Amino acid sequence: MIVAILFWGCGDGYKRVGQEALKKNYPQGVATNFTLTYTETQKELSTQDSATSRVIAILKSPLNEDYDNQSFKYKVFPNGLQVDFFDEKNQKSVIQADYGIIYSQTNVIDLQGNVVIESHDGKKLETPQLYWDRKNKWIFTEAEFTYTNPEDGTVMDGQGMDFNREFTFFSAHKTFGLMTIKEEEE
Repeated sequence: MIVAILFWGCGDGYKRVGQEALKKNYPQGVATNFTLTYTETQKELSTQDSATSRVIAILKSPLNEDYDNQSFKYKVFPNGLQVDFFDEKNQKSVIQADYGIIYSQTNVIDLQGNVVIESHDGKKLETPQLYWDRKNKWIFTEAEFTYTNPEDGTVMDGQGMDFNREFTFFSAHKTFGLMTIKEEEE
């Protein structure tokens, strides 16, 4: 009788808090050597139509974990990713990062670690973190960055900036360091 009372008194009444109370999240799918090709047609199709399509982007990653089974849906690229974008003239621009998250519900992509964008005309942006709002086609960061424009022969360092996908609008929040500006001769 005494033995039964002893075991009953050894229950775990500790209330879990902090990290130990977190529920584990498991992906609904895992893909290795992942490649996804985004395409679009020139016009909207009905059920009987056929048309040619063009490639908009190609996303490649060694590992993709899909957490779209969670209440806040997202996809993770823990080992880095590369995205090749193609404009209407089929000119390729490339984005690379060490880590990426695509938030499925908000259409925002968070790229982290050695983020590099190289446009088809040689412009280059380097930063430790960058966000891309796919719905509004807007890219932004509050982190430090280096922007190189070989057309002008300029290199700009700064902190915080935003721009559109085509690099036709670029707004640097703070700039510092040396910046060479070419003057036109008259």
